[in-house]
Amino acid sequence: MKDEILKDLIIKNDAKIVLVVLDGLGGLPMKDGGQTELGAAKTPNLDKLAFKSSCGLMYPIAPGITPGSGPAHLALFGYDPVECNIGRGVLSALGIDFDTKKGDLCARVNFATIDKEGKITDRRAGRIPTEENQRLCKKLRENIKIEGAEIFIETEKEHRACLILRGKGLSECINDTDPQREGVKPLAVEATEAAGGLTEDILKDIVAQAKEILKDEDKANMILLRGFAEFCSYPTIEERFGLKACAIASYPMYRGLAKLVGMKLASPTHTEEEEVEMLKKNFKKYDYFFIHFKKTDSYGEDGDFQAKVKVIEKVDRLIPDIINLKPDVLIVTCDHSTPAKLKSHSWNTIPVLLFSEYARQDKLKKFDEFNCRCGSLSGLHSVDLMTLALANALRLKKFGA
Repeated sequence: MKDEILKDLIIKNDAKIVLVVLDGLGGLPMKDGGQTELGAAKTPNLDKLAFKSSCGLMYPIAPGITPGSGPAHLALFGYDPVECNIGRGVLSALGIDFDTKKGDLCARVNFATIDKEGKITDRRAGRIPTEENQRLCKKLRENIKIEGAEIFIETEKEHRACLILRGKGLSECINDTDPQREGVKPLAVEATEAAGGLTEDILKDIVAQAKEILKDEDKANMILLRGFAEFCSYPTIEERFGLKACAIASYPMYRGLAKLVGMKLASPTHTEEEEVEMLKKNFKKYDYFFIHFKKTDSYGEDGDFQAKVKVIEKVDRLIPDIINLKPDVLIVTCDHSTPAKLKSHSWNTIPVLLFSEYARQDKLKKFDEFNCRCGSLSGLHSVDLMTLALANALRLKKFGA
């Protein structure tokens, strides 16, 4: 909805909205006639909730479009994912609380494994521990020498890090070097516009030096770069929707997304149980809560169907603790589908349930993709969720006479 229309409809009250995101929850059957990960999971609490909720299958962006995590989450927060699309590098920098300045050029780094021919054998370097990542970033910082810009290389988590360049004449018009698949060589650094010539030269130098510095490492012997973006600010969720918002997320990039739209960040947690405890701790302080569970996505990317099922079941056991807080609106969904069958994000529609006193009950027997397709929210787009949440929280006035 256009902001100029919405701003006159916003009502502030004491209603609480909780958005629960199981990252990459949507899935596919591993074989013909089988079930998705969500369908195979034993989810008595989500099933009970779905019976009393409005449900459906939503488009994260548009039919057939496979979304990245950035635009998919921004859509869930009520931001147009096309107009507000931003490179992943900025989100990584914000997520690690890097002191980002206007004009900083940021990129996501994957530590990866390459073979003797230079072909990628593991895009995630075996998901190395964060402590190993910290050692490698320090090694790169101490040995890479470039001219034309100041360079920062910071740990994000596991195999992921962040590269920040600061200087004059830098451009975000650079292609990714991560081909997003294995068995091929990293892509060469190339400017996509003439303005990126200086930046291309600097990044080629950085990548070449990093390859030499890391050549003796067992797993992380190469870096892959993607999501180049210059830092800029966005209107906050409080300015747009009148909500004091809190983000409960452990993974830096999602903390960065929340920070980008002005959410306050709860202290980092390590387990799903700790995230729910953090929700309880902060429940009286804010109007809107974004609580993020990452492992559903990680196991999907690893192709581990059963592990994804188990983490869905684990989150299901925590649902009563969230319900007992008595939120006025409770939404359970995902940013995108990450089927174990594909080992990657997909274009498939995503399951969603919205519970409130005023939501029409679809009376589904189970919360999964098969049943949700019959729900009243099917065919909507993720960006529509915010206004639906506001309406069900009685936070929107009537439009027009």
